[in-house]
Amino acid sequence: MESMRFPAPAEGFVLTHFIAVADVARARDWYTTVLGGEVVLDDDPCIVKVANGWITMATGGGPTPDKPDVNLSPPADPHTVTAFLNLRVADVHACYEQWSSRGAHFLTPPLDRGAEIRCYMRDPDGHLIEVGQATGVLDRDSS
Repeated sequence: MESMRFPAPAEGFVLTHFIAVADVARARDWYTTVLGGEVVLDDDPCIVKVANGWITMATGGGPTPDKPDVNLSPPADPHTVTAFLNLRVADVHACYEQWSSRGAHFLTPPLDRGAEIRCYMRDPDGHLIEVGQATGVLDRDSS
């Protein structure tokens, strides 16, 4: 499944992440430029393969027959979050430097939280993205 370019498995399932965006082209450019993603589907909806997963993005909209009472919209309040993308990385400091140089805006530099070193950034629509590196604390023998 590692070589899968499009998230359409022959059996089982793969996990993708959908986000509602204000401007598909702007979001697509951010996910490809900052995170090095590969555009799989260019239009609305857009799919970008990022590492071993996919981000599906589309402009918000009203209810549809399969979600009759659901409205989709980018985050209205960046200070209230109900879900966020979590990127686990091998070197959080290297990602922080590289992605900052590509235009990412982090809330803080990476902070050591004991079991992990992490920081957060936002995409152009305000979606929160955690970038974290395990420190190995949980793997150490406690004896």
